[in-house]
Amino acid sequence: MNERKGIVLAGGSGTRLYPVTLAVSKHLLPVYDKPMIYYPISVLMLAGIRDIAVITTNSDQNMFERLLGDGSQWGVKFSYIAQDKPEGIAQAYVLTEEFLAGAPSAMILGDNIFFGHGMPSLLKEATQKETGCTIFGYHVTDPERYGVIEFDDKENILSIEEKPKDPKSNYAITGLYFMDAKAPMYAKTVQKSSRGEFEIVDLLDQYRCEAELSAQKMSRGYAWLDTGTCSSLLDAGNYVRTLTERQGLQVGSPDEVAFQLGYINSEQILTRSEMFKKNTYGTQLSKLYEALKN
Repeated sequence: MNERKGIVLAGGSGTRLYPVTLAVSKHLLPVYDKPMIYYPISVLMLAGIRDIAVITTNSDQNMFERLLGDGSQWGVKFSYIAQDKPEGIAQAYVLTEEFLAGAPSAMILGDNIFFGHGMPSLLKEATQKETGCTIFGYHVTDPERYGVIEFDDKENILSIEEKPKDPKSNYAITGLYFMDAKAPMYAKTVQKSSRGEFEIVDLLDQYRCEAELSAQKMSRGYAWLDTGTCSSLLDAGNYVRTLTERQGLQVGSPDEVAFQLGYINSEQILTRSEMFKKNTYGTQLSKLYEALKN
């Protein structure tokens, strides 16, 4: 089996954050002490993925390359793919077909933040599945805003529906998808919806029809944040700040994940902490280094 590859979908125009995003991609905006895109990248790294494609707009690609480089600072590899026009999440699998080259994948939306003590185990379980597609359901009070999963009494998926007027459950589909090698083939058959987009639910439904779609429910011990609006961006920043300052927990740090997984060594962490020594991000990396010494 080919090693699973990662996709971060960081294109789009970010109209819900206008006028800020008239000048810069929302995925480069700060969520407390880190750029937004650090958070989804760290999730893919926690899943053991080291070959990652970052999908951006043509105009923003240079800024992402300047921020992230080739990935060697974290022991991973980044490829960059330009999206001429944002036409839906499923389009990402058409754009990355050559990059994937028959490998299974994990795709995450660039404005999604996940946190929870059991995340590594949750991701490992999904990564180990060689066939089919795994999605993650999160209980919300306003399911009509999301793609919604309908389950039977045995937790099998009966249906998935995008922004339903009458939701059949309170479980929203998060922006994290694990798919096998068939994803690009399925994506190329998806037709544009009435919204003019290639909908991810239509791609997922092909897996469902083949009885190859499963969902893991994320319990109340997990946090899932969508940072696509001004209020949700502020909420996410405050959430990360609370964890960082009150509990000393780092959220969404590729440097920390890379060090914990052995992708980089203590001297590399020291170098990175020196680079960011004037802020909280650097302070947290210094603590990692000091903990190792002691």
